[in-house]
Amino acid sequence: MSSAGKHKIRLLVVDDHEVVRAGLRTVLATFGRFEIVGEAASLAGAIQETERLKPDLVLLDVRLPDGSGFEAARELRARQRGIKILFLTSYSDDEVLHRVVEEDADGFLLKDAEAGELAATIDKIMAGESVLDASVTRRVLEHLRSANDITAQDKIALLAPQERRVLAQLAQGKTNKEIALAVGLSDKTVKNYIANAMEKLQMNRRSQVAVFCVRHGLVQAE
Repeated sequence: MSSAGKHKIRLLVVDDHEVVRAGLRTVLATFGRFEIVGEAASLAGAIQETERLKPDLVLLDVRLPDGSGFEAARELRARQRGIKILFLTSYSDDEVLHRVVEEDADGFLLKDAEAGELAATIDKIMAGESVLDASVTRRVLEHLRSANDITAQDKIALLAPQERRVLAQLAQGKTNKEIALAVGLSDKTVKNYIANAMEKLQMNRRSQVAVFCVRHGLVQAE
């Protein structure tokens, strides 16, 4: 399908290694729907280039010479409403993964992800989904599973059984279509269940719901 006449997704790449930035530029250039509008090698550079270029999405390393990617993400979101952040890093230790979830990241991928997975992740994020690298999802869930907040029990009690089933699938990182197949419902019904559940939980992002479900036992260990 031709991308002529369509708005390309404008990307800013932030990484302190030039070879990584060059590699991402080369890989993403093979997909006609993306346009890398700029690069930065530091937190300060990320802020400057974001304000200048107004990208749709920033591919952001979690560790930068003058600060963390998490600091950068907060700054970028404060300065540009609606900007999307995809953390793309070689680090997969538990501390980093926990921070990614706590910061309510739009997405997280390891740098060794395949080109197709990277492109698909960007597409999902731009469609409003939160995406966590499948290879580290289990570790994040296990890391969060031990936490428990008694004050959340009243919210859980408001959830209908079918809503709990749907949210348990959502917390595993599945898309609405994948959830629909897993629980035998239509995409539209799944979307409605998620919307109703998010209202009951007083949350507005899928990643927040996923963390909540794990912390309060709505996702069972396999």
